[in-house]
Amino acid sequence: MPFPASHPALERALAAQGYAEPTPVQAAVLDAEAEGRDLLVSAQTGSGKTVAFGLAAATTLLGEAETFDRAALPQALVIAPTRELAMQVNRELTWLYAQAKAVVVNCVGGMDARREQRALNYGAHIVVGTPGRLRDHIERGHLDLSELKVAVLDEADEMLDMGFREDLEFILDAASAERRTLLFSATLARDIIALAKNYQNDAYRIDTIDRNEPHRDIEYRAVRVAPNETEHAVVNLLRYFESPGAMVFANTRESVRSLHAKLRERGFDVVGLSGELSQRERADALQALRDGHARVCVATDVAARGLDLPDLGLVIHAELPINKATLLHRSGRTGRAGKKGVSALVVPYTRRRKAEQLLFAAGVEGVWGGAPSADEIRAKDTERLLDDPIFAETSNEEDLALAEAMLAKRTPTEIAAALIRTRRAKLPAPEEIYDDPRHGADPGPRSREPREPRDFGDRPEREPRTSMEGSEWFRISVGRRGNADPKWLIPLICRQGHITKKDIGSIRIFDYDSKFEISAEAAVKFGAAVQTTVREDVQITPTTAPAPRGPRREFDGDAPRPPRGPRPPREDGEDRPRREFKPRPPRDEASRPYDPQGSDERPKRAFKPRHDGAEGGPPKRDFKSRDEAPRPYKSRDNADGPREYKPRAPKAFGDAPAKPFKGKPTFGDKPAFKGPKPFKAKGEFGGKPFKKK
Repeated sequence: MPFPASHPALERALAAQGYAEPTPVQAAVLDAEAEGRDLLVSAQTGSGKTVAFGLAAATTLLGEAETFDRAALPQALVIAPTRELAMQVNRELTWLYAQAKAVVVNCVGGMDARREQRALNYGAHIVVGTPGRLRDHIERGHLDLSELKVAVLDEADEMLDMGFREDLEFILDAASAERRTLLFSATLARDIIALAKNYQNDAYRIDTIDRNEPHRDIEYRAVRVAPNETEHAVVNLLRYFESPGAMVFANTRESVRSLHAKLRERGFDVVGLSGELSQRERADALQALRDGHARVCVATDVAARGLDLPDLGLVIHAELPINKATLLHRSGRTGRAGKKGVSALVVPYTRRRKAEQLLFAAGVEGVWGGAPSADEIRAKDTERLLDDPIFAETSNEEDLALAEAMLAKRTPTEIAAALIRTRRAKLPAPEEIYDDPRHGADPGPRSREPREPRDFGDRPEREPRTSMEGSEWFRISVGRRGNADPKWLIPLICRQGHITKKDIGSIRIFDYDSKFEISAEAAVKFGAAVQTTVREDVQITPTTAPAPRGPRREFDGDAPRPPRGPRPPREDGEDRPRREFKPRPPRDEASRPYDPQGSDERPKRAFKPRHDGAEGGPPKRDFKSRDEAPRPYKSRDNADGPREYKPRAPKAFGDAPAKPFKGKPTFGDKPAFKGPKPFKAKGEFGGKPFKKK
């Protein structure tokens, strides 16, 4: 289907770029019902949204005019969430409006703000920027939006997720109220709808996303690997597909740095892209991908939105995305503009359930399988070499002359072998990777029924468990004294040895260590993994099988405990003497029962003094009954009566006689404290004239 009728200048630009027919979103914005109205558009990533809102704004910006007038105040404003997306939109609108003689100015963070200020002062028809830098120019008075005709919010959901709501509202409030507002978003969440209601008037709704059908141009693959072989899987995926451009996504900047360094060591032409890089470094990395100087880009989610890189046929999720939106936006870097692409998720054995949930939530079906092996990659290299497009190119006379000279000196086999060695020298070597076939090609949905425990051998019930044939035992340096428990020992063993729960057999916990059994299939891989993984708090080493436990005694809960058997004989052979039981004799009937002291029924016992007044002892004291009145108090100091109080004479100070206390402290004949002197006025008020010096 050809492009609908639009502006002649834009039609010529589209034809020059090779646009033969519009995408669904481009055809929808050019519909007669959408002309001149606010638009609320939800479209799939890679569907040509940039060209779509460029075409939608043309009727408002140009009208019937062939070209723009002299640049002055901006007539169109495009807001993008990231610098890379803003710069890409700038390039797209530059070629789209080139024949209309539009001036497009870019305002993004990380670039020279003074250069942007000079460009705005010279005049611009279209301004593209990020929310923070645009607000800064408005507050400084460098950007005037009073003549704005069209405002475009690209990837509005991403801008709200990144916390730009306040900046967006500030920019839209500063723009002309008569403008058109075009809002483009991959999803229409509640906050997007609220923003549209506040800043759009009678918006025309366009939805080109088929909710029940995934992206047809993207093939999803789930690659199962051991947790310690994630990097090897990334290397083999890059080697197997040999796409002209590939994106490898990681979740953190540290992971990007590590993976970028390791891929470069293996010989890949790789660049890194993360938020810690300057704007110039990020722009150079993307330009290297576009120019073909680099084939692989390792990036965080900063590159997951809006970037359109040519010939990007492969996306690898080295670390699983956090949610379905991130999965779809990462994968949307490939399969754009009708081209096919592959999105591969590297799934460790321990994260299989997480990958299943992501694929199910995103509504896509992934093909499960192992990572490409080294033999498969070599076979793929041979196939690509035999079908190389270089053999289809036409040779000139100089090339034919050189070929005949080489054939005269070398055999065809030697020439072909040299060509193969030359091609292989430029290719990174594939990695030998382990694939556990027991995980299955497609795990399918997990059943809710309880899983039966794995049988590690034919062990009859109620018999001591012994080590099965071929299994190996390992020791972990934590036991009962360290609160060892299978609830956290099993996950720890799985993480350390890169195995799953079903590879673990018996676990025996002792006081200071524990021993556990690993199946024969996973024993070699487990031993190699625990040697490379070193932890200070826990050490895992090979060991021998523990001694078997004795048979268990069975007791019935309702039956009584069986009687205890006879005691074993003594070492000397003699029987242990038994103590004879002697019953206590009964009490005498005439004996008086116990009665606490003070009872009314029991007569009081007479008190006997310790001494009876004999010679050499203290005098006999006269004890009387408590009922008699107490004797009056009599002082012990004077038998005739109480002693009178006589004040003590003061001590003499030196040779001077002691003086009675006068009430005021004295020092000799003078008082110790004389007090303040009385006030005497000076001058004429005191009766004395002033004296002039």
